[in-house]
Amino acid sequence: MPIDRQRRLAIVLTHPVQYHSPWFRNISSCLQLKVFYLWNPAATNSHDPGFGHKVEWDVPLLEGYEYEFVPNTSRQPGSARFRGIDNPELLSRLDNFRPDAALLIGYRYKSMLRLIFSPRRTFPLLFRGDSHRLGQNAEKLKSEILKQEIRKWGIGRIFKRFDAFLYVGKANRDYFRVHGVPEEKLFFAPHAVDNERFQLTKEIRREAREWRRELGVPGDRLLVMFAGKFEFKKRPLDLLEAFSRSKFNKAVLIFVGSGELEVELMRYASSIDNILVAPFQNQSKMPRTYAACDLFVLPSYGEGETWGLAVNEAMAMSRPVVVSDHVGCWRDLVYPNKNGLVFSAGD
Repeated sequence: MPIDRQRRLAIVLTHPVQYHSPWFRNISSCLQLKVFYLWNPAATNSHDPGFGHKVEWDVPLLEGYEYEFVPNTSRQPGSARFRGIDNPELLSRLDNFRPDAALLIGYRYKSMLRLIFSPRRTFPLLFRGDSHRLGQNAEKLKSEILKQEIRKWGIGRIFKRFDAFLYVGKANRDYFRVHGVPEEKLFFAPHAVDNERFQLTKEIRREAREWRRELGVPGDRLLVMFAGKFEFKKRPLDLLEAFSRSKFNKAVLIFVGSGELEVELMRYASSIDNILVAPFQNQSKMPRTYAACDLFVLPSYGEGETWGLAVNEAMAMSRPVVVSDHVGCWRDLVYPNKNGLVFSAGD
């Protein structure tokens, strides 16, 4: 990226995210950047509903770039609800920074829609999202079709307020086109992870071997892994059933993470010798975690799995993958029979 210190970019998003921070640090080396966070989980309650417990990442999220937390006046602040992101001072804080443009990551919150439709805003808006239409059922009732059309009209009205769109992949690009975004407003800004951290070094290989020994996985066994939130949209139970039916004598299946399906997974695992459930692993342990496996699987179902950045991480660690065709990244990252396989979601 060419360096232009005169350009000023504001980025607006709900809260610090482990995947965004390396990207922000990189942008800051090229232009004047300031990130405006609309909620500080550390100041309230960082309970993650997907993992089912409080999550405090052990990698730096606020280092290497300029940022500020805009005061949130919501009675129940948080990114799980529309009114949980309510920041009346957002526009004035942005005006103080004097940006050449503001990039919004997300828009379905009170503060963001207020900014999008504000008649006082003087700077252009950019948008980056990762929504797609994979997994949509073509056969719907008339009432559902009507609701979908109304929703599509509403999203299209919002999108008309943006000057440019940064799409992360092919499925996301198609989503923008369906909602009326013209070609000339589309720019490729692919999803990525911190590849410097996900390197298959000698030290990581050693840690991976040690962890496999701690888990009790014999050296001659293949280790199949699911890592992430144990939630319905990611369909870990589909993987468990498929693995159980296949009766792989030389393979072990491991689920790494936590969430609402944890009790059910633990119950199944306790009765089957070659199925394990490991506790939540923080970010600093994830390179070793991926390195320990021989195959990574993400069997998500529906539109909820917008991208699947765990696939990026596993691939950065040179691991082949198996993903469903509802995972947003598959058309960009997975080349069947070369670096992985794609299957029909729910199969």
